Amino acid sequence: MRRVVKAKVLHTKKTVGLARWLLGKVLVRARRGCQTAVLITEVEAYDGPRDRASHAHADRGRTRRNAVMFGPGGHWYVYLCYGVHEMLNLVTGPRDYPAAILIRGVAGVTGPGRVTRALGIGRKLNATVVARASGLWIEDRGVSVPRRLIQATPRIGVDYAGPVWAGKKWRFCFDPAKLGR
Repeated sequence: MRRVVKAKVLHTKKTVGLARWLLGKVLVRARRGCQTAVLITEVEAYDGPRDRASHAHADRGRTRRNAVMFGPGGHWYVYLCYGVHEMLNLVTGPRDYPAAILIRGVAGVTGPGRVTRALGIGRKLNATVVARASGLWIEDRGVSVPRRLIQATPRIGVDYAGPVWAGKKWRFCFDPAKLGR
């Protein structure tokens, strides 16, 4: 079974649940006549204006950089981190509810900067729709990740958000080698 996940499926205020659901889905990148498909193995949720770890926290509000987060779900949010790494996020919230999921790892590649480098993802994809037409989309190929294999941990690198928000276990990951065991 190979089914493209439609952008409208990604419009939700249940960003944390959607992040968990993304595990085992396939991120597909098409460029230069070739397609690369990789299993999503690690994600982090950033949920709404109250989330102090989010780029769109109420204290920051809408900026040129995070404006795509205030649009409808089903778009990519790609930004430069520390002037070095491109970061790929999936916008999930309905319009005016800024929420997104950072793609932190895929099978064989750990680390959000490494993921974008390996797949040739840059800021030109920022604000594009999650669809074949953009060259970057998500497919459901029928992989189901059992809850017992999913680890929920605090997000990485968000200590600035304070102990409550930095401690949220909104990072989800699994070892694809354990599937089918």
